[in-house]
Amino acid sequence: MQQLKIIVDNRERNADIIDALSKSGTELCFAQLPVGDYIISKRMCIERKTVSDFENSIIDNRLFEQLERLSSGFEKPLLIIEGSDAQHRLAKNVILGTILSIYLDHNVQVIRSSGAEETATMLSKLADREQNIEDNRPRIVGRKKAHTTYQWQTLILGSLPGVGPNLAHRLIEHFGTLKGVADADEKQLMEVDKVGKKKAAAIYRIINKEFSPDE
Repeated sequence: MQQLKIIVDNRERNADIIDALSKSGTELCFAQLPVGDYIISKRMCIERKTVSDFENSIIDNRLFEQLERLSSGFEKPLLIIEGSDAQHRLAKNVILGTILSIYLDHNVQVIRSSGAEETATMLSKLADREQNIEDNRPRIVGRKKAHTTYQWQTLILGSLPGVGPNLAHRLIEHFGTLKGVADADEKQLMEVDKVGKKKAAAIYRIINKEFSPDE
């Protein structure tokens, strides 16, 4: 049997998880991943968040953008939420509603973990199961260069706050060009499906705000 291999985002800072995986004999390869924290197999990628990270990403609207990218890149996307229920600051119904939306609207499975040690065990067991499937070793996806104008356009738009691949496609389809998107006001941006007032304001602000390196 081949040695288990996990590709780890080089910005992952939990030394306890890295140490536990290394001690288990798992081969760790580090790279700056375009999405997720751990690539387990060709079809599985995992985003890990502590309870605090999870709640902060709900508050600043980063969560669903991240999960949209995760689900568009992998057949089996997972989110591990690390920590106990007692650590939650947001209301229970907000947490439950968000978790249901993650699964129902984004097709991302949610797993709860008590801490770093349990997370490392989960990652090892998932790698063991996944890599027993033929031709399912982990690989980095999403790093291919864009070869067409459309690909470059959607990559640029996809870097805007709250804009994933699907919304980038709808924006370029609606306005025709990147300049068309850049010239649109908030009301015009809201004509695009799934662009509400808050998202339109964020897109407009990023495109039009004067550059300030100290901000």
